[in-house]
Amino acid sequence: MERYDIAIIGTGPAGLEAAITATIRNKRVILLGSKELSRKLIKAHEIQNYLGFPAVKGEDLALAFQRHLDQLGIGITEERVSAVYAMGDYYALQAGEKMIEATCVILATGVVQGKSLPGEEEALGHGVSYCATCDAALVRGKKVAVVGFSAKEEAEAAFLSEICPEVLYFPTYGETGSLPENVKVIPEKVAALERTEDGMLLRTGAGEYPVHAVFVLRDAVAPGQLVPGLETEGPHVRVNRSMESSLPGLFACGDIVGPPYQYIKAAGEGNIAALSAVSYLSAAR
Repeated sequence: MERYDIAIIGTGPAGLEAAITATIRNKRVILLGSKELSRKLIKAHEIQNYLGFPAVKGEDLALAFQRHLDQLGIGITEERVSAVYAMGDYYALQAGEKMIEATCVILATGVVQGKSLPGEEEALGHGVSYCATCDAALVRGKKVAVVGFSAKEEAEAAFLSEICPEVLYFPTYGETGSLPENVKVIPEKVAALERTEDGMLLRTGAGEYPVHAVFVLRDAVAPGQLVPGLETEGPHVRVNRSMESSLPGLFACGDIVGPPYQYIKAAGEGNIAALSAVSYLSAAR
């Protein structure tokens, strides 16, 4: 299997700057995230403190970022990373149905807003999953539930409907689009998840729904759930001034490490994280 020097997760200013700096330093990089870059950035009406871009619109700054990536030949791999495992001298990333190996990892996924569902963390890996395509084989022929935090998660519910006789879909965002007949949309707020002898029990304010497994699909996974064993402080990764986390070879930067939540700060930390990863790779060889 191909092993990258650095895997960078996130395509906001922190992740993009990390990818640019690492590429300039001749490292083999894979950048995972959205080809639309950062929706938060694109929606910004005006940014007043980004050096060299006075009073710039978010969408214009994003275009400048994209030009920089194109100039250096940096592509974006659009895969949802659902888990990162420390394997000793490298990391294994679960990205959809694929495993990706990298000596170093830089987390730049932004801060995950909101709390986990009651019972979610306790059942993770034992009835709760963050990736439908990854764990589909385990639920073939079973009744499952999907908690979707955005409309794009409907595609995974539709995918599950091809191998599961019944899919219960709990949207947290309002109206849903067109879904297969065996996907039942239940517009009720999920109150708790509970492990049972037969699988999982999903509770709402209006009822209880026994299923084999529950897929909780968000744009981003909280760092402590994404990387087992990683030290966190609330929703943030604990790092030092070199952007080093508690795990050797794993770095974090941008909003995920704490405030201020500003683009210029995130880009600077992305640069530091990449330089620290380059130093780590040099020392390891």
